[in-house]
Amino acid sequence: MEHLKTEGVESQNQLPQLEQPGKGTTFLKTCFNGVNTLSGVGILSIPYALSQGGWLSLLFLFLVAILCWCTGLLLERCMYANPAIKDYPDIGEVAFGYKGRAMVSMFLYLELYLVAVTFLILEGDNLDKLFPDMGFKIAGLKGSRETRLCSAHCPYNSANYMVEEF
Repeated sequence: MEHLKTEGVESQNQLPQLEQPGKGTTFLKTCFNGVNTLSGVGILSIPYALSQGGWLSLLFLFLVAILCWCTGLLLERCMYANPAIKDYPDIGEVAFGYKGRAMVSMFLYLELYLVAVTFLILEGDNLDKLFPDMGFKIAGLKGSRETRLCSAHCPYNSANYMVEEF
């Protein structure tokens, strides 16, 4: 929050600085990724959700869509009100101080962690259904479903983290 206070009134009258070329992504790539993600999620999940929830679930789907749209408008207002706001923790800091920034950051990281855990659980269930009798023995110890998943996933994740560090 300190960097927001020091800029004062002068920063409100100036236009925000443009990103340096070569950083980030292009508008076209962003649109492509967004359409890809939304299409994939919709094609895979909406028919199943409607079959399980009936027509009433379609009403809830539209309600959630309207809530997401309103949230987007509120975020836009926040970002236009203070050009120094670039992400969610900045909004939390402006609204509630340092503790707000810490709480918003904690919830963002917790969500990312829980999504990864959920995907690992789903992957383990799918691997167990695909290969129900597959196992291995190392030094006389038989590998269970959890050890199969961990042994398949740990080297992959370690390689990704090493690449991200460099």
